[in-house]
Amino acid sequence: MNSISNISTVSNLHPSYQQISVHTDQKHRVAWCYMHAAPRPCFSTALLSELNAWCNSVRYGGAHSGIDYHVIASAKDGIFNLGGDLDLFRTCVQSGDRDGLFAYGRQCIDALYANIISFDRPITTISLVQGEALGGGFETALSSDVVIAEKSARMGFPEVLFNLFPGMGAYSLLSRKLDPKRAERMILGGQVYSAQALYDMGLVDVLAEDGEGEMAVYDHIKRENRARNGFRAVRQVRDLADPITYEELIGILEIWVDTAMKLEKRDLRMMERLVSRQHQVGAKAA
Repeated sequence: MNSISNISTVSNLHPSYQQISVHTDQKHRVAWCYMHAAPRPCFSTALLSELNAWCNSVRYGGAHSGIDYHVIASAKDGIFNLGGDLDLFRTCVQSGDRDGLFAYGRQCIDALYANIISFDRPITTISLVQGEALGGGFETALSSDVVIAEKSARMGFPEVLFNLFPGMGAYSLLSRKLDPKRAERMILGGQVYSAQALYDMGLVDVLAEDGEGEMAVYDHIKRENRARNGFRAVRQVRDLADPITYEELIGILEIWVDTAMKLEKRDLRMMERLVSRQHQVGAKAA
């Protein structure tokens, strides 16, 4: 299991969480948030509720004022996150529950947006990807200032396989990091990419050897601390020149929900097969 138990000056926060584990390393001024969603390693409503509670705690809570870095990672071996709760998607579409699907999507956006804006604080956000990050998992990885991936990691947007698209920020994040045309190609291609391929594209910032991802995080922190003022200023310029707004994400979510509600039986059958795969992968990683 991925762990930071070997890192000194670590204290446990919010032990009542069931779907995430959060720690703060006071020496290095970094907070770690590890996802361990159950029974499937996807963004269930339970996981999203805890992620949003944690995000609000970092964003508004004075207790975390000493944090300079925030890391989102996974405690599941070989899995960062497999994306949206496809079982919930299918149920909402079959029952015509547009409001329920929109409410779910808004939960996703709330957590993602908090990370995109660095919790409205002078915090560098880091995604540590060890294993598979698909759909919403890939969106989450891309939402951080810095993406660190181990070489065996794989990421992609498979939503086109069931006639949908990733609607919680993928286009906005990819367009900012690449360009609109390449963003469209990646979304519509449905391909899963190696960490090396994404590093070559510039979507992964640091490529780490397998098992060395956490140390790569600390190596990056050490490098950034040498010129932190400059790093922060460049990100402020990026956010000013190419902002991603909450209103933009909500507008895209509306399109995503409308598109999902038009899915046909064959699309839902494909989604059902992917739900079965999430169960199988989750059982292996438990």
